[in-house]
Amino acid sequence: MELKAMIFSAGLGTRLYPLTATRPKALAPFGNGTLLSYNIHFFKKQGIRSFIINTHHYAEEIEKYIEENDFFGSDIVISHEKILLDTAGGLAKIYPHIRNDKYLLTYNVDIISDININRLYKFHVESSNDISLATRNRQSSRYLLFDDSGIMTGWENVKTSEKIVRRNTFTTQRLGFSGTGIFNTELIPLIGSVEKKSLIPFFLEICSNKKIAAYDHTDDFWFDCGSMEKLKEAEEFLKNHPDEIEY
Repeated sequence: MELKAMIFSAGLGTRLYPLTATRPKALAPFGNGTLLSYNIHFFKKQGIRSFIINTHHYAEEIEKYIEENDFFGSDIVISHEKILLDTAGGLAKIYPHIRNDKYLLTYNVDIISDININRLYKFHVESSNDISLATRNRQSSRYLLFDDSGIMTGWENVKTSEKIVRRNTFTTQRLGFSGTGIFNTELIPLIGSVEKKSLIPFFLEICSNKKIAAYDHTDDFWFDCGSMEKLKEAEEFLKNHPDEIEY
């Protein structure tokens, strides 16, 4: 599996305050190290050796941390954002680094999961998807919408009743996005200029004529550690499952 991973690490981490008062979210203490080190080791165990890490908040601390850890024995490129670009904007900025790669894995640094990347990759390639999104059947205020074959049709905010449908097919599934996906890199230029933009609007722009498919990993464990409560919950879970944090 030849796959490069982008770990989104540029966020301000406001929900993790006061941990992020003096450090970036990526360096929030977790397990035997930090959120960033946990996920780099997690991906290395699955055969990924090349990473792009975007930075903004306390960017110099991330660079120093990576250097002090000898780049974790990996090929790591830092993409510094002077202005926070969000997820789609961050992807547009790194395109020169990935233009010769066929696929790109994306992952939020504050996600802790045991998702099998090799299975996600196999699903993406064998299904001839343009984008494969890891999804879960979970409670959320905002959902991606899919038809009965797992192809994205739109988006819905159940709190505000806002709903956007881009494909004229019958929507049968509301699924929560897990912050993980595989992209055909040839799609990245469709994002447009390097400016602040998130991935959800980008998905909605292209899902009517590009194949964006759901990869259901509901049976995996998954934590969004963007808050102190969830960070502690994930740590407690892994303390009770020590095999999961052995590198």
